[in-house]
Amino acid sequence: MAISRADLEKVALLARLTLTDEELATMTPQVAAILEYVDQLNAVNTDGVEPMAHAVELRNVLREDLRRTSLLRESALASAPKHNHEGYLAPAVLGE
Repeated sequence: MAISRADLEKVALLARLTLTDEELATMTPQVAAILEYVDQLNAVNTDGVEPMAHAVELRNVLREDLRRTSLLRESALASAPKHNHEGYLAPAVLGE
């Protein structure tokens, strides 16, 4: 598929891009090369190939949610620098 400078100007207008003459001159052959490559991909026989959403198979990396006993409060507070036997004590951040 060939693309002309006028086609690229129209695409740029639709995309609300302001391209200079120099940018149009540079980008026209680049876009034409991209479209030519896409045309090459159309020639690939894809009969029997299942459509896919991702190139790499996705799998769930999360472990199963299992109920387990948690750390006892006394054990958790044992290594705290300050505590009140209910929770950690930390200095006030926003004042008293």
